[in-house]
Amino acid sequence: MAEAAAGRGRRAGARLREGAPLLPFFAYLVIFLVIPTVAVLVGSVYLDGSFSFGRIHELFSSTALAALWKSVLLSASTAVVGAVLGAVLAWLVASSPPTSVLRRMMLSLCSVLAQFGGVALAFAFVATVGSTGVLTLWVAHLGVDLAGSGWLYTLTGLVLVYTYFQIPLMVIVFLPALEGLKAQWREAAVSLGATGWQYWRQVAVPLLTPAFLGSMLLLFANAFAAYATAAALVSIGSPIVPLLIRQALTSEVVLGQSGFAYALALEMIVVVAVVMVAYTLLVRRTSRWLR
Repeated sequence: MAEAAAGRGRRAGARLREGAPLLPFFAYLVIFLVIPTVAVLVGSVYLDGSFSFGRIHELFSSTALAALWKSVLLSASTAVVGAVLGAVLAWLVASSPPTSVLRRMMLSLCSVLAQFGGVALAFAFVATVGSTGVLTLWVAHLGVDLAGSGWLYTLTGLVLVYTYFQIPLMVIVFLPALEGLKAQWREAAVSLGATGWQYWRQVAVPLLTPAFLGSMLLLFANAFAAYATAAALVSIGSPIVPLLIRQALTSEVVLGQSGFAYALALEMIVVVAVVMVAYTLLVRRTSRWLR
């Protein structure tokens, strides 16, 4: 008995030593993920010293539903466009030799552009196609009003701006799936009499579909949670949920809306959590043939 207990103690100590390097990471998750999530959950249902679902009911108001619909529309449209164009670009990159200078340049550029967002990206578009942008002034000599009625500062403009960083992000996340296609699979299909189109339609596309859908869900979550770019472009109104949260926290007209902001944040957490669970399931299915 004593020897068995000592053995269990040694094994527990070994596991503790193996997991010790991960303690800073777990502390980071607790401080910046778990605690804020719990605070949002409690703040959305705790009202005036008691639990209440009044703030949750406010999510079904016309304003909240309109913001949610526009956020979903913005995220879905940019995810689809970014996934399709990014997949084509990723295929072109994967088709080039691994030692190609152009390939390395494209991957480096996509890595930079995927992280290029926020105020800097908003300013870049304003300076290019805004009402006094460089491109707007150039084409004005041709009688074309590129700025139109201020479309850049509406949901349409957000779709264009968000797509800018969605495409390179798709290249980064989808390229490993394309590189996972083994040359032996194509050779086997050709040896059995399949054409190039038949190989892509019956072998490659079915294998790549889970990875493609998973990457699209990742783009959806990325756009749904984005805030800084939209906040820099849209100064009036709240077309999407993150901006509605900002309005609830900073409005000087309607005070005491911080609880509504908690409820909106909880709504965003639920949507992103559902999307990421679906993404994880699709990635797990893709990993079966990438091994």
